[in-house]
Amino acid sequence: MTATAKNQTPLIVPPSIRRRAGFKPGEPLEFRASGGIITITAKPPSVDEYTPEQRRAINRRLKQSMKDIEEGRSYGPYETVEAMIESIEGELKRRAAAKKRKRAG
Repeated sequence: MTATAKNQTPLIVPPSIRRRAGFKPGEPLEFRASGGIITITAKPPSVDEYTPEQRRAINRRLKQSMKDIEEGRSYGPYETVEAMIESIEGELKRRAAAKKRKRAG
């Protein structure tokens, strides 16, 4: 099949060609052009790098994290790195003291 490209006219792929290529209505297509050749391929679906079970676990953890932030169970933001380190060291000392009291009591 041959067609003539005209100014300001969109390029239309005839239905018979789309059927032979196996393109379905509404399917996303990818266009590439190189050296006077246009290649049209079906765009593959995006692939999630995680399994469905991993995605559910990630979403559960994110939901819990947001709840912790909303309820004030978070640290920071810090003005400087030194302030962050001071906060971490203070928390470690607090936990060590609590652990010591627990063993003694």
